[in-house]
Amino acid sequence: MPPVALTIAGSDPSGGAGIQADLKTFHQFGVYGEAVVTLVTVQNSVRFSRVEILAPDLVCEQIAAVLEDIPPAAAKTGALGSAEVVEAVAEMAAGFAFPLVVDPVTIGKHGRRLLSAAAVRVLRDRLLPRAALVTPNIPEAEELSGIAIHSLDGMRGAACRILELGARAVLIKGGHSAGDPVDLLFDGAEWREFPAPRLETPHTHGTGCTYSAAIVASLAHGLALADAVARAKRFIHEAIRSSPGLGAGCGPVNHHWYPEIL
Repeated sequence: MPPVALTIAGSDPSGGAGIQADLKTFHQFGVYGEAVVTLVTVQNSVRFSRVEILAPDLVCEQIAAVLEDIPPAAAKTGALGSAEVVEAVAEMAAGFAFPLVVDPVTIGKHGRRLLSAAAVRVLRDRLLPRAALVTPNIPEAEELSGIAIHSLDGMRGAACRILELGARAVLIKGGHSAGDPVDLLFDGAEWREFPAPRLETPHTHGTGCTYSAAIVASLAHGLALADAVARAKRFIHEAIRSSPGLGAGCGPVNHHWYPEIL
């Protein structure tokens, strides 16, 4: 049987981000994907016009249904939408017997806020302590840590602060930095850097979702965290480089790029 991975996230009808991107990525990594929907959006490559957040009890019932029949080997969260949903997912995560990767999605690619300040506080206080890994980009890391990031040293300071919130490891993604991006992984004992040349392209919709899903898929296969991140980093770099050019705006990455064989 293939490994199983779960995504708890929002729906993107254009297929570039959210559960659609996660499931495509799981498939490419040879993982059976499951999806719990937290919110529904109306968006495409040029606009984001509506979001509807599901009731917390409905989100919990979806998670319970998955766990009782086909439990995953690893899971991730994406856009959760409200403080109530974050709280509900955190309560469910307390019983997870598998690693949870938290992608703290606060703002969508079109600038639409997907998590209120109150919900960010709940995520920080209740969900991060359940996380085997949290994967913020630089603006998200600044919001979680309260530290302004202008350099690699700033990323290190923010990573230390986020780790103090209870996550077992943190990966700060450097795509919003100047120059070639460097992603920084810290598990409380060891620092690891994952550099890559910057790719000049508008087609980066869903990069955070895809990157974290690739990490989760690799964890489901049994890889150690640093190896899972390294493999996912190579995948997302190539997925951006070979983006299919779909859409009139910020289009999706290439979820069909084939990752290296385990």
